[in-house]
Amino acid sequence: MKKILFSHSYFLRFDPKQWATGQPYPPIGTLYAAAIMREKGYAISFFDTMFAYGPDDITPSLEERSPDFLVLYDDGFNYLTKMCLTNMREAAFKMIKLARQRDCTVIVSSSDSTDHYEQYLQEGADFVLLGEAEQTLAELITAIDTGNTNFLSTPGLAYKQDGAVIKTAKRNVLKDLDSLPFPAWELVDIEPYRKMWMKHRGLFSLNIATTRGCPFKCNWCAKPIYGNRYNSRSPQHVVAELKMLKEKFSFDQIWFCDDIFGLRPGWVNEFADLVEKEKLYFKFKIQARADLLLQENYIRDLARAGCENIWMGAESGSQKILDAMDKGTTVEQIYQATYLIKKNVIHPSFFIQFGYPGETKEDIRKTIRMINELLPHEIGISVSYPLPGTVFHEKVKADLKEKANWTDSDELALMFRNTYGPAFYKQLHRYVHKSYRKHIAIRHIKNLVTKPKNINGFTLKKALSFLYYAPAAWLDKQKLHSLESISA
Repeated sequence: MKKILFSHSYFLRFDPKQWATGQPYPPIGTLYAAAIMREKGYAISFFDTMFAYGPDDITPSLEERSPDFLVLYDDGFNYLTKMCLTNMREAAFKMIKLARQRDCTVIVSSSDSTDHYEQYLQEGADFVLLGEAEQTLAELITAIDTGNTNFLSTPGLAYKQDGAVIKTAKRNVLKDLDSLPFPAWELVDIEPYRKMWMKHRGLFSLNIATTRGCPFKCNWCAKPIYGNRYNSRSPQHVVAELKMLKEKFSFDQIWFCDDIFGLRPGWVNEFADLVEKEKLYFKFKIQARADLLLQENYIRDLARAGCENIWMGAESGSQKILDAMDKGTTVEQIYQATYLIKKNVIHPSFFIQFGYPGETKEDIRKTIRMINELLPHEIGISVSYPLPGTVFHEKVKADLKEKANWTDSDELALMFRNTYGPAFYKQLHRYVHKSYRKHIAIRHIKNLVTKPKNINGFTLKKALSFLYYAPAAWLDKQKLHSLESISA
């Protein structure tokens, strides 16, 4: 029986920001692929790089298990893998070489390898799987196992033949997601994940994907794996996995890591009914768009099912920038959605993006004002990051000759020419967070005055934080003004 060692190329220690945040999720994309090959009768093992110190850590697994195949299969549901951080790319190259030294056939699947398959083949990979890859992987390994060396009939594949790079026809995405087995959760040592979550958040969160793809056309968003098609698992299939995970791992929270959760009409309503019927008590967080959060019945169903936090792709408080991004949403919708979410006792959180081409000081001011007026539960701030295959990347690629990827997710380097320099946006990130915290403190101070009967330790602590954040925000604003002058 042929042996397959699965791994991936995301090393949490190589990403200082994410290591400090301490909220790791298992690579369910990798686990889906492993489950498929286990169903095919292959001997499956898994080396998890999440908590590894470096690519050399895979060596004992290669030597002890002597796999016929090393499959580096990155998690397509993790936005960090879409960013193609150079730390992770270099680690992948090293693992490829270590496996090839031990006569493994090396197969790679990731956003980065889909975009740069020639580079991965040059570094020693035997095959690169392009796009959604479970079916391609199964067909490829079956062909190799049966001695069939004609791979041209296998869609979604890149490889070398007689020194030339061959790229086969595009693979169509899978429509029936219920036909997939559950991820091979039993391969994961879950305790390091639980331990880190409990240390940093006091709860344990796991991830589930209910859909693949996104039909919207934001021009900065890359979709190298699942594309613009939107396919969904049935609520029954999702609830069955939730029941299994609750029994097996006793999680506290679920992160539904879909690009867009519950887009299909009636899906969330049916899901909420099933959750109540099965008495599945848990909290979850999702990602959504402002224009999809304007129906109160939908919000109520989310709350009924256990939703506690909705991460909204707000991006900007400037309509001019939203339009330039082809976002398809309005600032007014962000305000309306935030109101409805809070009304139904769910936390709204914002993804914010600064530095999009053409953004001015006034656009930045509008975004800061929106944040401080709406006071979301959390904010995730980044600068515009050009991903291969996007309209945005095409606009700025001439500026990317020296640098096209961040080393880690905390780098926040602006890699193209814009209104201000990279140092300005790094400082802007600090200032916006301090200003936001200051305004939260002001809100709690007002509550102390208007609702004195509701005073508790939490409210008092938040109100007193004004003493720190007010001067800190002022100081960061002065630094920002200095950097603005330098840029000008």
